[in-house]
Amino acid sequence: MITLEDVKKNKEVQALIEGTRRQLQVLGFTEHSVRHITIVANRAADVLRTFGYPEERIELAKIAGYLHDIGNSVNRVDHAHSGALLAYGILKDMGMNEEDRTEIMMAIGNHDEKTGTAVSDISAALILADKSDVHRDRVINKNIATFGIHDRVNYAVTNTELKLDKENRKVILNINIDTKICPVLDYFEIFMERTMMSKHAAKFLNIWFELIINNTKLL
Repeated sequence: MITLEDVKKNKEVQALIEGTRRQLQVLGFTEHSVRHITIVANRAADVLRTFGYPEERIELAKIAGYLHDIGNSVNRVDHAHSGALLAYGILKDMGMNEEDRTEIMMAIGNHDEKTGTAVSDISAALILADKSDVHRDRVINKNIATFGIHDRVNYAVTNTELKLDKENRKVILNINIDTKICPVLDYFEIFMERTMMSKHAAKFLNIWFELIINNTKLL
């Protein structure tokens, strides 16, 4: 079985991750490189592991999480779709079987809130992991005076934790926002679609999604 460690060593994968980093930095987006994809890979695995999915599915979720943003090396627009096709081809060349690489392609192709939705356990775990990574560490622009709303909201988030409650079958996104930097309402201006996508992803896994901001339960 192809593992995440095998994927990390692949030169094409490394080049696409670096291309994504450079291109999105030029375009002024938040960080989508090794930090983000590592967090997403680990969180996606944790979601499936906590709720009792087999190790084979967990490993595929880790790989999907690590590869989910490589389409940004092509273009930010439709990056989920181009990334899914890139991942399918790379994993085919690496010798992954048809079923597994199709599962990963489906998950990557459906992780963007504009065009996707949860279509499998791996897809749902990827969505929950990806949409939960909101934090000031993702802000590349260091000039606060030039912040757009995405930079401002991410920079205002001082702590994010994705809590997994196996007993009560809940996933809880707990966020701390410095309201001196931006009001909580600004978070929902850019993250409402992602929040609802996370809710539907949790439902696919037969669990409940909760959102807590500054110790107040909002969902």
